[in-house]
Amino acid sequence: MYDVVLLVEQELSEPDAKRVVELHQDMPEPVLYHVLVPCHNAEAGVEASISALGTADLYGPGLAGQREDLAEAQKAIDSEAKGCSGRSVQRLRDLGYQAEGGISHDRPIDALVATVQASRGQEVIILTRPHIVAEFFHLDWTNSARRHLGVPVLHLLEHDPQEAAAG
Repeated sequence: MYDVVLLVEQELSEPDAKRVVELHQDMPEPVLYHVLVPCHNAEAGVEASISALGTADLYGPGLAGQREDLAEAQKAIDSEAKGCSGRSVQRLRDLGYQAEGGISHDRPIDALVATVQASRGQEVIILTRPHIVAEFFHLDWTNSARRHLGVPVLHLLEHDPQEAAAG
C-alpha cells in the first residue's frame, strides 16, 4: 500500500480530485489517500484576537459569558470541516481509489506530521489557494512541511470553481 497524505484547505473539487489521482495512476501498488482538513478553533481565535488588540482586560470577563456561543460556533465549524473531509474522501473513492479522512484542531503542520507518522505516509500533497505573502517568506504549509518531514511534499493550487465554470 502506498500512503499519500493530503492536507487540504477546503473541500476537494472534482477537478482537483482528478488531478491528485492522476499523479498516482501508474503506481504498481494500491494507493490509500489520507485527507486531513485543519479545523479552526473558534474560542482560541477570539481570545487571540482580543489579546492581539490589547483589550483582554476589557473583554476578558465578558468572554466567559460567550462560551456557549463559542461552543455553538465550534460545532458549526466542526460540522463543516467534517463535511468537507467526507465529500473529499467520497470524490477520491468515486475515482476508484481508497481514501479516508478526518479533521484536526491542532496546528496544520503538527496535524500533518502526526498523520504522516500514524499512516506511515510516503508522500504529502498540500492543496491550497494561492498565499503569495506566506509563500514569499516561506511561512506557508508546504515549506513548513518540507522542514518537518522526510517525505516528498508537493504543493498544488486549488482550481477556482468560478474560473472553471466560466472557461
